[in-house]
Amino acid sequence: MNRLYHYIIPTIIVAFSLQSCEQNKAEVKKAAPQAAPDIEAINPKQGDFASSTTIPGELQPFQKVDVYAKISSFVKKLYVDVGNEVVAGQLLATLEAPEMNAQQSAAASTLKSKEAIYIASKAKYDRLKETSKTPGTISALDLEQALASQRSDMAQLEAAKASYREVIDVKNYLQIRAPFSGNISTRNVSAGAYVGPSGKGSELPLFSLVQQSKLRLIVNVPESYTGSLNKDGQIKFSVQSIPGETYTAKVSRFSGALDNRLRSQSVEMDVYNTDKRLLPGMVANVILPLSDHNKALSVPTSAVLNSTLGVFVIRVEKDKAHWIPVTSGISNGDTTTIIGNVNSDDVIVKAATEEIRDGQSIKVKLSK
Repeated sequence: MNRLYHYIIPTIIVAFSLQSCEQNKAEVKKAAPQAAPDIEAINPKQGDFASSTTIPGELQPFQKVDVYAKISSFVKKLYVDVGNEVVAGQLLATLEAPEMNAQQSAAASTLKSKEAIYIASKAKYDRLKETSKTPGTISALDLEQALASQRSDMAQLEAAKASYREVIDVKNYLQIRAPFSGNISTRNVSAGAYVGPSGKGSELPLFSLVQQSKLRLIVNVPESYTGSLNKDGQIKFSVQSIPGETYTAKVSRFSGALDNRLRSQSVEMDVYNTDKRLLPGMVANVILPLSDHNKALSVPTSAVLNSTLGVFVIRVEKDKAHWIPVTSGISNGDTTTIIGNVNSDDVIVKAATEEIRDGQSIKVKLSK
């Protein structure tokens, strides 16, 4: 037994010593500080920078009008229907108002009466004037009264002519004509319907006419992009209902003010739709080009730090990080323009995070 203890105890002591040595070596390795990897950095690039953004827009007819009846009347006949293409001046419908015929007859009778009275007074004045050439036959007063009577009758004749023309003009309103070339998009009446400014159903137009060959593309541009608009260029857009097709429109008009509710500026583009595949009311995906920022400084978008304190880039000077406040400009996804106390030879952290504190000592590796 003593001999057994004599062999076991030294063996245990040796094994324990070896285990302690291995553990100490592991702790030493674990405690050894590891060198922090260098952080990738870049220099801001200076030069022309162009970009674009995609925003929704709406196609609207270049011209649109709701056609109403001006006078109370009945629809006599319709010559067009929904979807018909019409030209300017084309007859769309005729109306009838029986009382207008009576008014025209009365105006014509009054005109003839005034015309006859004027002819008689003119003839009387002409006779008196001819007779007055013989001294002592016609007094000057009689001649002046005849002249005044002729002029009065002539004025009444002109008034009768004007009244007659007014009746004719009003009667012409019974013919509904197209004010411009386009397509009938809505028809709200049928033959026999009572229409007019005060009649039943007058709240609806007889027709709605739209110009489809030329459209307006209206886009509400956010305030942040209004200063970067390319005001003399063309834009491209697409519509969901015609996949794979890209269309071109010319920037034409600016509202010149921001909408108080949307904080955006309305921009209109002219679209020539000769094949009429595009329809008014379609929603367009507009690729809006933004003008070049000449000599603008640009950095990778990842270098711009958006924190609760503001927008910053992290500049490295003498191995120390400094948060520099900037204003971010336009972006094309990978690159963003910046405005602030930054120069093209500054060393900027490429992937800025809030983990890099202001004033922290860091090592950087400048990307080529």
